[in-house]
Amino acid sequence: MAESLIVPIILGALQGIFEWLPISSEGNITVILSGLGYQPGAAVSLALFLHLGTAVSATVYYRNPIATILSSLQDWFQGETASAPLAFYFVATLTSGIVGLGSYTLLQEIVSVLTGGAVVILIGILLVLMGVFQYFSVEKTAVSPSDPTIIDAILVGIAQGLAILPGITRSGMTTGTLLLRGYNGTDAFQFSFVLSIPAAIGGGLLAAADSGLQGFSPIGATAAFLTAAVVGYLSIDILLRLVDRISFGGVCLSLGALAVVGGLLVL
Repeated sequence: MAESLIVPIILGALQGIFEWLPISSEGNITVILSGLGYQPGAAVSLALFLHLGTAVSATVYYRNPIATILSSLQDWFQGETASAPLAFYFVATLTSGIVGLGSYTLLQEIVSVLTGGAVVILIGILLVLMGVFQYFSVEKTAVSPSDPTIIDAILVGIAQGLAILPGITRSGMTTGTLLLRGYNGTDAFQFSFVLSIPAAIGGGLLAAADSGLQGFSPIGATAAFLTAAVVGYLSIDILLRLVDRISFGGVCLSLGALAVVGGLLVL
């Protein structure tokens, strides 16, 4: 029993660390699972499922902003005008849900026809593109707009919906989009990670319902989920500080190049 839990626990721990870094946790875990012999469809579904654990971490870590949002939601139900942050999260979540469903459908079509090596190459290419995007989205100003706009919400929602594709980093896409819109790093990360919670829950549940988590036993899936949640909460503060000091555009380029080479070797 202990040996059967080693892989789920390691993967959960990696998810708990990778999720907060703009290097595509889903893409890198899919590559790892493919290297362990998992079929492309199963690898993608398991990688998506692990986001449920870090959704719990983000919920606990950002509990105060979430409480403020829920309070605004209650006021809105009572007839008051929706606050700008509430409108932002609502529109962004709706947009990401629509785009995400389309991306998930496309993803399932892709993994159904590609071999494991080809999937790894595709992830590598997407990681390289993400690295280029992150170089262009370097923070230009330390002053955020006074209130998020509907245009901000739509753009971030599209960015997050596309990030269901492994290799496209959700945090890199959403924070990069906000940085390009003039937000400072602190605000961009908070908006990004609070927004990630409903998307991560939806994507994880969709993957579990669609695939049945092939390759993980119920106990293994539970262990992976709990590990991701605990490690994610313990590491989020440290890793968010690390983001300000490291060029993750270069990290994505390096990981992408390695993935492309690795995928070519197993074709």
